Amino acid sequence: MINALTIDIEDWYHVCGVEHNIPAEKWDEYESRVVQNTEKILAILADKDIKATFFVLGYIANKFPHLVKEIDAQGHEIATHGFWHRLIYRQDKDAFSKDLKDSLVLLEDIIGKKILGHRAASFSIVKDTLWTLDILAEQGLRYDCSIFPTIHPRYGIADAPRFPYDAKPDLIEFPPSTIRLMGANFPIAGGFYFRFLPYFLIKTAIRRLNSQGQPAQIYVHPWEIDTQQPKLDIRFDRSFTHYFNISSVAGKLKALLGDFNFAPVKEVLRIG
Repeated sequence: MINALTIDIEDWYHVCGVEHNIPAEKWDEYESRVVQNTEKILAILADKDIKATFFVLGYIANKFPHLVKEIDAQGHEIATHGFWHRLIYRQDKDAFSKDLKDSLVLLEDIIGKKILGHRAASFSIVKDTLWTLDILAEQGLRYDCSIFPTIHPRYGIADAPRFPYDAKPDLIEFPPSTIRLMGANFPIAGGFYFRFLPYFLIKTAIRRLNSQGQPAQIYVHPWEIDTQQPKLDIRFDRSFTHYFNISSVAGKLKALLGDFNFAPVKEVLRIG
């Protein structure tokens, strides 16, 4: 079974839900650490000869086009994470469409290839923003990885399908992975869940999904392997989930790459 490995290319200060603390117009005032952290992830992947999908923020691509070129040159898939890392339910259709188009034009210009995939900031395609799927299809995307089939204050559609499905004609939705327990879906895919859960539980969950004939989808961020990053002055609940157990991520990622087979999303879905 081939599983999907995805990397969300954003910097340590691109935190959704705290825009009043860290407005986009002040991003350039912060020290960027995304290049060095992404290069660490690239080295980990190269050591295992594993390719992944990198969902790149347009802001990052505009600032560091050489990083996007490096990721592409190493054989990884480039996909879009939007341009400004804005929650979709805080945008209208026109604003989202422009943000998406700006990111696609930039990324395609940098690598000279068609962009096939999209992930929304903080998985913010929810029931009230399903119109996003029409815009993704209209702009030529072939897959999306944004609908989290779970319950969360900021995202999720609890009754959404857990495995890849046709969301629109020629648009596949590939949800982040969950495991079904006691009638509910529990995330095991990445981010805080990847840092919170012991590795043996993550490994067991992926094996269970694979035994059911389903690929897992794992996601990590470059800032999640950076134990030396500056600390943001944000409220406790956001600080806890943002920084909890960061020191474990590099080791868990290396273990996953040794225990399972991974490939970019487009290869798992057999697109392109």
